[in-house]
Amino acid sequence: MLNTIIFVTGAAILALELIASRILTPYFGVSLYIWSGILSITLVSLAAGYWRGGVLATGKASHAPTPEKLVYLFARMPAIASLAIVAASLAYPYLFHRLAQFDLVAGAFIACIVLLFLPLFVTSAMNPLLVAILLRHSAARGELADAGAGRVFFISTLGSVAGVIVTAFGLIQYMSNFAAALIVAALLAALPLVMLFGSSIRIAQRKRLTITASVALVASLGLLAGANAYTDRLWPAIYSGAQWRIESVYRSSFGTVKVLRSGPRDNEPFTRMYFQDGLVQNIVGATNRSLSLYTYALEALAYSYRPDLRTVLVLGIGAGMVPMRLAGRGVDVTTVDIDSASLRAATDVFGFDSTKVRAVQADARTFLRSCEGGYDVVVVDLFHGDGVPDYLVTRDFFRDLKRCLGTEGIAVFNTFADLDQPRAYAHFLTTLKSELPYVTLYRPDYGIASHINSFIVAGAAALPSPAGDDLGHVPPRHLPTLSAMLRKPIPLDQRLLAHGRAITDSNNPVAMDLAASQLINRRYIVEALPAAFFVN
Repeated sequence: MLNTIIFVTGAAILALELIASRILTPYFGVSLYIWSGILSITLVSLAAGYWRGGVLATGKASHAPTPEKLVYLFARMPAIASLAIVAASLAYPYLFHRLAQFDLVAGAFIACIVLLFLPLFVTSAMNPLLVAILLRHSAARGELADAGAGRVFFISTLGSVAGVIVTAFGLIQYMSNFAAALIVAALLAALPLVMLFGSSIRIAQRKRLTITASVALVASLGLLAGANAYTDRLWPAIYSGAQWRIESVYRSSFGTVKVLRSGPRDNEPFTRMYFQDGLVQNIVGATNRSLSLYTYALEALAYSYRPDLRTVLVLGIGAGMVPMRLAGRGVDVTTVDIDSASLRAATDVFGFDSTKVRAVQADARTFLRSCEGGYDVVVVDLFHGDGVPDYLVTRDFFRDLKRCLGTEGIAVFNTFADLDQPRAYAHFLTTLKSELPYVTLYRPDYGIASHINSFIVAGAAALPSPAGDDLGHVPPRHLPTLSAMLRKPIPLDQRLLAHGRAITDSNNPVAMDLAASQLINRRYIVEALPAAFFVN
């Protein structure tokens, strides 16, 4: 019984860490600081818990705890952890958005303390307590050695492995982060009750333990039953002059896609938003017509430089607007995305048709390595969390991309740049130019805005003069901006490349510059969007 419980609590520790990463990502981004916070708070919690468990097991010099008291202390810990998780779940939908607005780095560490410290502290204290229980049992039988300490930590660690597997392939794919945390809380709360009523183990203060565990179980299950009602209190949310509500949610191992819906907008009876892990990927009208400028910019740039294009590879499906627009013009389109949630959302809601576009679920990097080449255009629209993952902006990635292009093929990129902090973008341009040396940059003029979409056309051979494209299908609100942008290509010069350094798979000398850029992007997001968007 005791070994089983230490196995389950070991599983709960790692399960909670994984769930915490999913909870934190929309608020604080996919960054070095998130995992620094999670790992450091985890280790501090475990260290403090092991120490405190040892103190409790030893007791005062003149009054060592009885075996029954040790078992009581051991059994009480999961109930306390459960109550801590319930309290954190009640707080974080309202607290974490404010922490992110306060400071992304400090806020991430505080958020990790809120979610992880107390549950991990008390559950880790169970290991030395169980060793003490076994030691008393061994001493009574005249045995020596480690009293099973190695076995305790062995079982607890195996439980952690099981917790990772169950959480990664079960909990986070089929339920919200809020509900997943409460499932862990309910499981922990049930453990003392199992010990009390499912075994013959002698336990001190049974009444107090029964009350504590019962309160924890009722609280966790009650909040789990009302999870949607509790988080739905944040809705409707106001953004960009409209009220938004959740229409549908799609989950996978790689993130969560929310489809949000608002009332009339831009002469549309309603509009939908494709929102993924803290990033607005697209806004689409009722007839599945994109209302986002970038989709038309990518299409126009592809046709401006390759008016005769026949084959296109789109890396990153999003809501499926770009591949469907190109397919509608008779182009043979293949799209690649690692996230099954993206494909399901695009198909179910946004009119993506897999009979017209070949959809491949795969990592973009892996796909390019086996790419047979010959594409007229490769559209790169890869975002996750705060930007493009590091391994998709290396010289090695761009070398694979170059092999995937036809003789006169071009790559068209959708990127973000912060004009006030140009160094991070200079690294990207320098790395790209090392493999695709002919590069032209396009940026829409939004006046005083400094954090903007930047579109790039790149090729291994000299780029032809842009022929332009028919923009009659572009929404009127974007037409002047897009037309002006296409008339003013920006050639790369030393100013744009200043301080830029090439990034490779084996060497990233600019990690801190990229991390700083990601922080700027995430700060812009949390300041612009309401708290409701980030929950689950």
